[in-house]
Amino acid sequence: MMNRGGLRGIAALAGGVAALIAIGGIASRGTAQAGLHYLDQGNDWTEAARTEFYSKDQGSQIIKLAWLQALRQEDGQPFLADGLARYGYLHNPDASFNLPVGFTVADTASDKIVGMTCAACHTRQINIGGAAYRVDGGPAISDFQAFLTDLDRAVSRVIASDIAFDAFARAVLGSGATPGRVATLKGEVSLWHDRQHTLFSRALPAQSWGVGRLDAVSMIFNRVSGLDIGPAADGIIAGNIQPADAPVRYPFIWDAPKQDKTQWPGFAENGDVILGMARNLGEVYGVFAEFRPAHRGGLIPYDFRSVNSANFKGLNRLEALVRLMGPPRWPEQGDAAETARGAVLFQQNCASCHGITPGKPRFFPISTTWHTPLVDVGTDTRQYDVLGRIASSGVLAGAPYGLGKNLQPTDKQFNILAASVIGSLAERFLHDGLPKGSIFGRLPAWPVSGTAPIGSAKRELLTTYDSDAANRSPREAAHPYEARVLRGIWATAPYLHNGSVPTLAQLLTPSDQRVRVFEVGADYDMDKIGLAERQSGWREIRTTTGCEDRHSGNSHCGHDYGTQLGDAEKRDLLAYIRTL
Repeated sequence: MMNRGGLRGIAALAGGVAALIAIGGIASRGTAQAGLHYLDQGNDWTEAARTEFYSKDQGSQIIKLAWLQALRQEDGQPFLADGLARYGYLHNPDASFNLPVGFTVADTASDKIVGMTCAACHTRQINIGGAAYRVDGGPAISDFQAFLTDLDRAVSRVIASDIAFDAFARAVLGSGATPGRVATLKGEVSLWHDRQHTLFSRALPAQSWGVGRLDAVSMIFNRVSGLDIGPAADGIIAGNIQPADAPVRYPFIWDAPKQDKTQWPGFAENGDVILGMARNLGEVYGVFAEFRPAHRGGLIPYDFRSVNSANFKGLNRLEALVRLMGPPRWPEQGDAAETARGAVLFQQNCASCHGITPGKPRFFPISTTWHTPLVDVGTDTRQYDVLGRIASSGVLAGAPYGLGKNLQPTDKQFNILAASVIGSLAERFLHDGLPKGSIFGRLPAWPVSGTAPIGSAKRELLTTYDSDAANRSPREAAHPYEARVLRGIWATAPYLHNGSVPTLAQLLTPSDQRVRVFEVGADYDMDKIGLAERQSGWREIRTTTGCEDRHSGNSHCGHDYGTQLGDAEKRDLLAYIRTL
């Protein structure tokens, strides 16, 4: 376990991480904002946009606010005592209830519910020369697994002891803690624990993801197939939940709406309002949206709407906000001659995969995306194990998940998620029309016509997920990952999809010469572009494997482009990359 007692310096920090983890000591993460610098991320990225991005509700429902306020840490301190800074989440001066950046409070019919929004995982800070810089949209350095584990343990302690539960009930209910209301509360808390403990105990790996990483695809698959589609009252199909043991780093999200594919293996079509909504809906189902589809028969046999907390307006607004977000600009001017030489080297060595070239045309609205190549460059392969996993389809057996494709009683988790997302959006559009932002406004949706624009929307939605990616056989077939446009890449260390390389200078080093162990923390090295070799205050020790074990989940193997350059040429290339 990491020592989370207090983190000094400015709140949480360097991003994404590498590897099978041997965790070092962690100092206080603090919440002070004095001296915090906000980097230039374009004229459209205003303070108002940032504030909205930090707290816009997307429909996530982790736990009732009153319960979270009543929970205690193991040492007896309130669970929210430090605003969750011990997990690396960043102080939000505009938030209520001592919640950090990316945590929301939604008012439902009966309660206030704490949830997460994308800023929790896609906001970071880095320390350079003693100053702290905020990188909106950058990969967070939060420890999501530790947060989930501790939350589960806090609720477990409450329901395991009558004395503990009585104190909890008094804190939640106050003067209304009658025997009947206490009994009702215990039933609600026990149901929450039964569901979440089933997920956490089966999915969370013994060797932690570590800060800045998670196995997002597994957790989304596990949550939808393991907690949402069971026929019983609790929705659980415990056998569908599998170990989430293929961690990847959080990606940066500026420019993401312009890609024609997203997700590290590139299985999600992308680039307009409908596809962006599909991408974000899958994400919110993975971070605690309340979702219980049902089979009801009749003309529209599946009900995806009646129990579905996804905030479609919020998701649409968040996508619009991310479109306003530009890449962070490093404020210092570099050497002009170095930068010019580096630009030539970038074109020669990097631009074929990472340059801006036109991608697939999209129609909602009509636009051109950026091409996102999928390339196997010899990097870690473990995430492809996840894409082929099989599960019971539960109440969704028979539901469509693509053009002419329906779920079998046992099917791929990939297809179960696709059916959930496609069905939810189809039913949403059926009732409410196409989302705002579409050039077709609020036209009535599915049943009207098989021709454009409605037919185009239908066909586009039904091809949201690339089933070829799920059908690739682990270890046997190619294992490509997306090659993104590199604007702002300087602020997103560590590198590769699993965060196994600490700096760009190390990425320009042959695989067999890269460091296997490095420190992750707030301190940044702008010469090597990435994590400073020695971290002050808060740090974590990461251990990676090399090319001898490309399937470890933590391999730093691959992407040997540019490694043949001389030292001076590498400096020039890095000088140019700093300007992107």
